[in-house]
Amino acid sequence: MPSLLNRLIYVDDSGNPRSGLVVYGWVEFTPDHWPSALGNWLQMRKRLWREHRIPLTQELHTTEYVNGRGRISTQIPDRHIHNGVEYWKDFGREVALECLETLRNTEGLSLGAVYRKGKPEDIAHTRQQAYAALVDRLEAELARSDSLALVFMDGDGSDTSYRSTHRNLRLSQRRVIEDAIHLDSRSSQLVQMADLVAWCANSSIDRHPRNEFAWEWFEKYLSERDPRRSPQEI
Repeated sequence: MPSLLNRLIYVDDSGNPRSGLVVYGWVEFTPDHWPSALGNWLQMRKRLWREHRIPLTQELHTTEYVNGRGRISTQIPDRHIHNGVEYWKDFGREVALECLETLRNTEGLSLGAVYRKGKPEDIAHTRQQAYAALVDRLEAELARSDSLALVFMDGDGSDTSYRSTHRNLRLSQRRVIEDAIHLDSRSSQLVQMADLVAWCANSSIDRHPRNEFAWEWFEKYLSERDPRRSPQEI
């Protein structure tokens, strides 16, 4: 019996270059769950438009909106306006929690995160090592289940290290089909989902005081969808 394509994996990165930390987070599902996983997220996006005036086409880039830097809404709710001042951080965190609840309640979806720490001056090398280790782990899992996968990542593909990681493997034994397929996060809802996972994983590992509000988000909202229950050092 031929191997089956049974994993669609959407990956994004996070981390802290100043400390040498690299994080990869992802969401995944089987191809038959693709319509329902995306549909569940799109229903949430429609609610965000109805209730918060966040356009469906607005990119939800966690670093921007959760820290109040991104103006994701065309009309911030009155409850986040006090004495004429708009509290975008409070609003962004409310949106993030709604997104996290959606991930937690999406049937057929699983997720995960890995990280690696290196020297700040070697961050590019650490990123490459972390991705190579992640691909090695995926290849081993796929070999054990005699299955195939597609990996999608944020970006334009200009970083050739991702391509090299896959092409350095023996073609006859590769289980990830093709190289990582790059998608623009501005137009990919699924990459935006992975971005949220990666950001939450980073916050749980690199416990910076400014993100204390999110230190436990991965454990509270995402761990039940993660077979390993927490981000793994790799």
